[in-house]
Amino acid sequence: MPRVAQLYFRTAIIFLIVGIAMGLNMAISQDHSAIGAHAHANLLGWVTMAIFGGYHALNPAKSERRLAIIQYCIYTAGVTLMVPALYLMLTGSPSMEPVVAVASLITFAGVLLFAVIIFSSGTSVTRPAAAH
Repeated sequence: MPRVAQLYFRTAIIFLIVGIAMGLNMAISQDHSAIGAHAHANLLGWVTMAIFGGYHALNPAKSERRLAIIQYCIYTAGVTLMVPALYLMLTGSPSMEPVVAVASLITFAGVLLFAVIIFSSGTSVTRPAAAH
């Protein structure tokens, strides 16, 4: 499996653990004010990263391009910054709103780079044909 696919799957499972922990905390405390952060951890962290990992696993030639790891780093940085900042903002720290805004833009840049990967044709890496 390509390295970037493994990175995405490993990061995704960390976000799943964080998302479940947030959900358990909300259920136990009966305080659901952080539901938005919980949703972002699960959807942008767990689900989207797992989908990105699956795409790279199915397209190993594209995953070997330098852009793939750059995109992983940018997207992951954005989500990693966004989730705790959003959690803090929603639980009583409105001063975190600019951090959430910047993290959202970083995350969006990562999504746009993923679109470039998907819509690009070919690869700069030459791979030998598999023997049949």
